[in-house]
Amino acid sequence: MTDSITLTGLRVNAHHGVYDFEKKNGQDFVIDVTVWLDLLVAAASDDVTQTIHYGELAEEVTDAARHNPVDLIETVAERIAQVVLAHPPALRVQVTVHKPQAPISVPFTDVAVQITRSRS
Repeated sequence: MTDSITLTGLRVNAHHGVYDFEKKNGQDFVIDVTVWLDLLVAAASDDVTQTIHYGELAEEVTDAARHNPVDLIETVAERIAQVVLAHPPALRVQVTVHKPQAPISVPFTDVAVQITRSRS
């Protein structure tokens, strides 16, 4: 499948993290999502109902990341993947969750986890 929709750099402030201060203070997370689907029918019909509305998807992804704090960004990524795959046209999804303010004691630019999931 070569057709895809990509959302890059979705920003959300959330309270995920292993440490108490992360859950208390929160921090910014940046999310990238690519969803693979067949866009042929949507392109031919020019009908948004034949695809995944990327504006609505962006809201769903950021809502999934913002709520219900957990320890691991791996868990956040999995949650987001399931939200995306709930859309019938979605065949596969890749989710990257960046934690640019992670409590790491050495200088760094970014830390992220990336997962790929497919419809069962």
